[in-house]
Amino acid sequence: MSIRKELPELVRADVISQETANRISSYYNMKSEQGSHRLYLVFGVLGALLVGLGIILIMAHNWDELSRPVKTGFAFLPLVTGQLLCGYIFFKKPVSIAWRESSALFLFFSVGTTLALVSQTYNIPGSLGPFLLTWMALCLPIIYVMKSSIVSLFYIAGITWYASETGYWSYSSEHSTYYWILLAGVLPYYYVLAKNHPQSNFTGFHHWVIPLSVTITLGTVAGTATELMFIAYVSLFGFFYLTGNSIYFEGQRLKRNGYKAVGTLGTVTLLLALSFSGFWDQLSRANLLFSEVITAPEFYTALIITALAAWLFISQQKGRAWSEIKPLSPVFVLFIALFLYGLIFPGVEILINLMVIVIGILTILDGAKQNSLGLLNFGMMILAALIICRFFDIQFSFVTRGLLFVLAGTGFLAANYWMLKKRGANES
Repeated sequence: MSIRKELPELVRADVISQETANRISSYYNMKSEQGSHRLYLVFGVLGALLVGLGIILIMAHNWDELSRPVKTGFAFLPLVTGQLLCGYIFFKKPVSIAWRESSALFLFFSVGTTLALVSQTYNIPGSLGPFLLTWMALCLPIIYVMKSSIVSLFYIAGITWYASETGYWSYSSEHSTYYWILLAGVLPYYYVLAKNHPQSNFTGFHHWVIPLSVTITLGTVAGTATELMFIAYVSLFGFFYLTGNSIYFEGQRLKRNGYKAVGTLGTVTLLLALSFSGFWDQLSRANLLFSEVITAPEFYTALIITALAAWLFISQQKGRAWSEIKPLSPVFVLFIALFLYGLIFPGVEILINLMVIVIGILTILDGAKQNSLGLLNFGMMILAALIICRFFDIQFSFVTRGLLFVLAGTGFLAANYWMLKKRGANES
């Protein structure tokens, strides 16, 4: 039953006034228009992708039979078409998000197509890394001129691909440093987007894409002192977690808070991986000379990220009681202490296991305090994951392992039953 169809009857029955009915009707009309705009945007972006791919396939079919001047003309045809289309939209339809985003995305792929076709036509040598670097650098102005969030997302994906190609797959990590310059180039647009449109779907996508991109790319700075990258990553996840708990993200659902999700899962996953003794045995045997460590890029990377995380932690904790600290907030500081301890003394994996247990218990208590079933279950999952890790690490008997799983499952059921019973009592 549509509410708008019932409005005249409600007005005749004096249930609501005509003014209230008009306001309700205007509200649902506005929601309907917003839904239509989103639909137009989706179809516009898909249309731009399909048209671009179709042009590439048509030219590829007859490409070898064309002369070099004709090939050059066809190579620049998508680029010129994209520029003319963006120019028309910029001056004639600047307020149309669907047209603006779709035309900007078409131009984005046109730049890559033209670069590839010209390089192939004139046999210009080069690898994938420089091609991606040139493509992304040329497309950065499109983001600002067309105010295109979809191009911004593809741009971030492109520079991540570039950093992975040069830093991981081609073993030339010195060139991947351009990634950070390219990322800095898009951050002003991201800031304005997050400030002016905090509830936009594009903003939510950026909140996921940026932390994932940095997480993937951070490892490209590794060189001689790779052990320090564990500090860098734990501090990075701590920074993300603290960012996700900032005032800006208060009231935001987890699906729109990629920083908190990436920071939480990254921290827990890394701690679980380090709960095994292998890394710590290798660390104790590592010959880390102070003179080499302080000149290594990993050292400065870990130092900068840790400083940022510490600043964010102190600023958030200012004026609050220590009892309000989230379980994962101080983990990056504690991990540095454990890392330094592991350079000299054995048995650090025991302390890591204890840390994970404490995090799980505190998360369960925090979930019970906030009456959050999801948070409570996440704490139980942390403990269950630790039990599974020890299942493969310690030679327990099958009976003992079975009892551990039975206890873990019983704990899940009991905790959920208690929480649901508590909710029922509060509602009644």
